[in-house]
Amino acid sequence: MRKLTVLSLAGLLILAFSAVGYAQAPKLEFRASGFIDTQTFIGEGVPVYPGGGGGGINGQAAIYGVTNTNYGTGAGGLARVNAPGWNRTQSNWEGRAHLKFDAVMGPNLSGTIYFEMDTLRWGSVFNATAIQRDANNFGAWTTDRAAVEVKNIYIDVGLPYFGIPVPITVRVGAQPIGVRPGMLVYSDGTGVTAGIKIDPVMIMPIYAKALENLDFADDDVDVWGLHANAKLGTFTVGAYGLAYRMNTYPFFTFAPNATLALGGIIPQVPGTFKSHMYWLGAYADGKAGPVNLNFDFVYDYGSVDERNTPGVPNVKYEGWATRLKVDFPWEKFNFGAVGMYATGADTRRTSNTGLPGSSTALAPLFGTRNSRRVSGYVVPPGSEQGAGTNESIVVYGGEPGATGGYGIAQNANYGALSRGGFGGTWFAKLYGSMKLAPWYKLTLQGLYIGDTTRNGTTFGSAVKYAGSPAQLLRSDTDIGWEMDLVNEIQIYNNLRFWVGAGYLFAGNALDVAMATATPGVFQNRAATNPWAVRTRLMYVF
Repeated sequence: MRKLTVLSLAGLLILAFSAVGYAQAPKLEFRASGFIDTQTFIGEGVPVYPGGGGGGINGQAAIYGVTNTNYGTGAGGLARVNAPGWNRTQSNWEGRAHLKFDAVMGPNLSGTIYFEMDTLRWGSVFNATAIQRDANNFGAWTTDRAAVEVKNIYIDVGLPYFGIPVPITVRVGAQPIGVRPGMLVYSDGTGVTAGIKIDPVMIMPIYAKALENLDFADDDVDVWGLHANAKLGTFTVGAYGLAYRMNTYPFFTFAPNATLALGGIIPQVPGTFKSHMYWLGAYADGKAGPVNLNFDFVYDYGSVDERNTPGVPNVKYEGWATRLKVDFPWEKFNFGAVGMYATGADTRRTSNTGLPGSSTALAPLFGTRNSRRVSGYVVPPGSEQGAGTNESIVVYGGEPGATGGYGIAQNANYGALSRGGFGGTWFAKLYGSMKLAPWYKLTLQGLYIGDTTRNGTTFGSAVKYAGSPAQLLRSDTDIGWEMDLVNEIQIYNNLRFWVGAGYLFAGNALDVAMATATPGVFQNRAATNPWAVRTRLMYVF
């Protein structure tokens, strides 16, 4: 009788699961989404980086200093002799499009293929190198460029029940790897992420492969992380840790004295250093009475070490950044304040690259002075945090552009650590917005921005006195006062027009040292007050 009962139950279970299986027979559903936009930029005194930056790729410093020749300063904060764009108005049009396809096979399985199309400029020239010939270049005259790029390809799956009584989802493939993107990191890359829901806590493990060199050697770059948050009353509270195990650092660099190889490709070689870096952070988002609060704190530490040459001292990294935003919505109005502080480097203790064996700015005057310590806040290689800050138009580059955004603080290094958009600065901001019509929102904001780099400045290169050697950098703390006016117009439900104008009353932390007729002698020059007007017409579907 027992056997009959067991067999009957087994049969019923088989029938039940079979029925469920047939009832949930997969039905494929295709979904498409994306956007198309057109952007314009006109401004003066705001560095315009072709391609949106990238450290050694497009000439931006990793730790401090602006190395774009149009802006007037060079590596290590030293002056360029020729700065054709200095204090001149610059303007351009550009655009971007995203096209995302989701193949959904029920609630627990889907696949995503995500394309991105950019143009450096409307009318951008035929690029000299094979790498850049067609990428980011659909705006070239006669178009017909191979400008379609793969942004993401991944699978989302809800794991079947394996005795673990909690929902678990896994994403595998080329995907967004991000933790608090406006504060720390957003990168697209290959990896595995998961979501484990244990009410009220969500646990999100992260693994990504940032670099694979030789398959048989321990020279890869791996990213490990754990992110968790929980809904506690009206607040979401979270914490995270990220570890970047970089056995090749920088990920790549241009070959010394490289010339264009066959096909116009600039030779690149793996870095000769290694680095283990860590980021620890906490945040809280929520509502306290009538106000909305957003708080972040991030701490970074680690080192960059010489991998091959003995006797070269390593460089210690330790910095932090914090931000607090308070919003008070009232009927058609919203009033708010934001404060942010990020530590800056000491130019007497590090070069602008932060690499072992590299010389500080004072080395030519006082003999070998190798980089030893970076106290400035840094973000991981490849992080697009700078483009995501959206705190102002002139300094922090509001409303990111197709190629990464514009702003004095914009900095991204895709192969090395960089200060991102916040490192070496602090600000205090007040703003107010009003919904003047269902389709029109007006925002006015003002902020004071300071410099936290020591024995030098984050963006400038001024020397201590007229005629002094360029290595004697002046330490200034006043970046300036910025005023912004932002208009958001909803033309249709899916069509938005954004136009923003910003003006910076420049402080002396933006002064630069320019070469004089006497070799090795430099003279300070003040920047004109930087300003910018940006627009973005965006169709979302």
